[in-house]
Amino acid sequence: MATERWDSPVKVGFEDTDARTVNGPFDALKCLADLWPAARGLRYLKARSTCRAALDGRKTAEEARTEFVAAAQEAKLKLH
Repeated sequence: MATERWDSPVKVGFEDTDARTVNGPFDALKCLADLWPAARGLRYLKARSTCRAALDGRKTAEEARTEFVAAAQEAKLKLH
């Protein structure tokens, strides 16, 4: 469900825009789709899949958070 929220938001710095505070899987999917750098690796794919699964109730929101953070690290994005 789109209202799932993480216990601790993630603030991500993107190159062409201000840092974004990501509060849950839905926000994460928006960032992955709209703001992510062109170079997309395995962690990006796993984060996208896990966020969708969290919204469907097949994974937890915290599992999605872990994968989103890993994808941000893979993309060498600044985490605040």
